[in-house]
Amino acid sequence: MSTRYIIKKIIDRLNLYSILLFNPAKEYFKCPICDYSGPFLDIKPPTGLRKNAKCPKCGALERHRFQYLVMKNILSNIDTSALIMLHFAPEPFLKNFFFNRFGQYETADLCMKGVDHKVDLQELPFKDQSYDFIFASHILEHVLNDKKALYHIRRILKPNGIAILPVPLVANKTIEYPEPNPKEAFHVRAPGLDYFDRYKQFFTKVELIKSDSLPMIYQLYRYEDRSQWPNKQCPLRPTMQGERFIDIVPVCYA
Repeated sequence: MSTRYIIKKIIDRLNLYSILLFNPAKEYFKCPICDYSGPFLDIKPPTGLRKNAKCPKCGALERHRFQYLVMKNILSNIDTSALIMLHFAPEPFLKNFFFNRFGQYETADLCMKGVDHKVDLQELPFKDQSYDFIFASHILEHVLNDKKALYHIRRILKPNGIAILPVPLVANKTIEYPEPNPKEAFHVRAPGLDYFDRYKQFFTKVELIKSDSLPMIYQLYRYEDRSQWPNKQCPLRPTMQGERFIDIVPVCYA
């Protein structure tokens, strides 16, 4: 465990104590990943403040909790003991969840250390129909040729296989950037509610599961002031009205 990680956990714990001391009325939620119950932490990434975003115990964000609940429901009806899974950019919150369920669990990323395969999503070297289940969260917004990546994901997916490929939804209609934005972790687009239409070109069926269909106790909304966009950090993101926004997990079937 790195020193940086330990310091980060200490800061999160101090922030939690501060909330409990100075804001005892802050709403309580439950984290389905670690079973923590209590207030969640606000976070302030470069794109702006997000309220009630982070579990102070395991560090899971809104999308991690949402994706965990969706996958737990899907996999509860499937015998995964003999299935092969490929996990891109493996999140620490989900690695054990997958590892303990699949007969064979593999990880992949272009830059991350400690993965099984160092690969570019646009040029996957795997044979056709190699995997039963593929998970790649918040990756396609970084990929210049996302349709080529989708083609390869579909190509290596076995018949009746499943790919779960969520992206951050920050617009009503998708906007392509002329170049990667370093203020958005080098995103090459702002995915909109229409983004998943691209998936329908490659997969037999695409089921869109919305975060507002699940219990509010898990806090799966993204609280964010999007009226400030566009700004210096996000010059191409359009203005969106409201203070809380739903998320969507696309479940893609071969």
